Amino acid sequence: MTDQSAFHAGLLSPTAPIPAGLTDGQNRPAGRRYGVYRNNVTVSLREALAEGFPSIVGLIGRENFDHLARAFLRQSPPGSPLMMHYGAEFPDFLATVEQLAPLPYLADVARIDVAMRQSYHAADSAGIDPADLQALDENTLLNSRFGFAPSMILVRSKWPIGSIWHYTLRQGPKPTGNGEDVLILRSEYDPEPVILGAAAADVVIALQSQTPFGSAIETADDRFDLAMLLNVLLSRNAITALNY
Repeated sequence: MTDQSAFHAGLLSPTAPIPAGLTDGQNRPAGRRYGVYRNNVTVSLREALAEGFPSIVGLIGRENFDHLARAFLRQSPPGSPLMMHYGAEFPDFLATVEQLAPLPYLADVARIDVAMRQSYHAADSAGIDPADLQALDENTLLNSRFGFAPSMILVRSKWPIGSIWHYTLRQGPKPTGNGEDVLILRSEYDPEPVILGAAAADVVIALQSQTPFGSAIETADDRFDLAMLLNVLLSRNAITALNY
């Protein structure tokens, strides 16, 4: 019987020899069939990556993406049969590719794509009624701790990654400016990346760590727009619990 490690290793390496002793159902050498199977596996994984990283395909083109995908497949083969999770390491891989140095934002844009998939497959949850928050007296509100939807994911970057993502996939305006913090939110079925205002990410991180509301908003500077952040969180059902 062919050693399974040799069989699997050869699937993602086009230069690897056909495993010794591999035969078909009629005990004939299965070299050609193995080659076809190897090609099908590679193509399927490439397609899965392209589907999972649409922003990167849009930014560098499908041909360049396929070239990178082949290199990534050899370095990081799937560790699970669940393809919805495959490619979580792809952003880190992009950051190591020397030829991509002129596009230093690619890895962080790819992290939005990863977060979008994670958000889509996260557990369902129900947002609070905004009236419940409005009904709290000031002291209770300031001492409240928030619970958040499992589908809410924050991606921070020194690059304008939210604008780049929207420009590439949603025909948004051409990106300008500095770094952006992006909050992935799923109000119903499909997640959406929302570009946060200045200092809002610091408040979100504090709230996620169960810092009381009053202390969390004190972490922000004068640029922070509290009303805008609360509107984003409440309108997209991101706040799921008030604990006080």
